[in-house]
Amino acid sequence: MVDVLGGRRLVTREGTVVEAEAALQNKVVALYFAAGRCSPSRDFTPLLCDFYTELVSEARRPAPFEVVFVSADGSAEEMLDFMRELHGSWLALPFHDPYRHELKKRYEITAIPKLVVIRQNGAVITNKGRKQIRERGLACFQNWVEAADVFQNFSG
Repeated sequence: MVDVLGGRRLVTREGTVVEAEAALQNKVVALYFAAGRCSPSRDFTPLLCDFYTELVSEARRPAPFEVVFVSADGSAEEMLDFMRELHGSWLALPFHDPYRHELKKRYEITAIPKLVVIRQNGAVITNKGRKQIRERGLACFQNWVEAADVFQNFSG
């Protein structure tokens, strides 16, 4: 994850700051580009929340998975409201971090919401994470893990 978020600090919806490298090491990472004012984002976020909760929070063995929210909201307040209202207990790039814009360019985000699943080196596993979750549910995660090439001991 050093290539993408190394040296960055991420925040939780409660405002806790965490080091990206420690939080994302040895995990499949999904970058979630969305905004609270966007109806499709508001529609998909609860589905992503359920997906995340089943894989990470409620699983007997939590899956090596993390979501990093990259806000397209108009203000830090809008971002925090959206996170508190609908998000799971995943992480976010702080609103005032200009790196949000670089990530949008790097992953060619032209519309939201967009869920881009990446390897530890930042290479894209899929830029159709939203569609895959809608169509396949939890089953798509095993494909992501296999494509990530770093997890030998996870069996969903």
